[in-house]
Amino acid sequence: MAEPALHPDTEPFAFLLGTWRGGGSGEYPTIDPFRYGEEMRFEHVGDPFLLYAQRSWLLGDEPMPLHFERGFLRPGAGPGAVELTLAHPLGLTEVAEGSIRVTRIDVVSTSVASTSTGSPVTRLERRIEVDGDRLRYELRMATTEVLPTRHLVGELRRM
Repeated sequence: MAEPALHPDTEPFAFLLGTWRGGGSGEYPTIDPFRYGEEMRFEHVGDPFLLYAQRSWLLGDEPMPLHFERGFLRPGAGPGAVELTLAHPLGLTEVAEGSIRVTRIDVVSTSVASTSTGSPVTRLERRIEVDGDRLRYELRMATTEVLPTRHLVGELRRM
């Protein structure tokens, strides 16, 4: 089956397309610092969105699964606007909006919904920057107990 043409509405963030692998470090006031490996994948299917899949694992003698995210990156309302919708296995969903500036995306959650047993996350802020085949990102997080604080910093390479 032939790959469909890239939808023109996704061209502003087509720089993300591909599989990215690398790692990062995490910290938060309520947990011990940690290092992790990670893979992100951005795909297109010819529609006005990109598919997004993320997985990470704790580094060590026997790597252990750490986190997963699945969702969509879509053009927002107006030039340079972008929307991100994600599901997390922590019993929450995230809707975020923001902007694209050349090869940088900044989004802030406009809604975080949680199941009755879900994580107490109330806000997420993400910055993703691509320079050639290197992707860097930072994620800030707030919970019912902690104001927005840096949680993750990572660097990945396009495979």
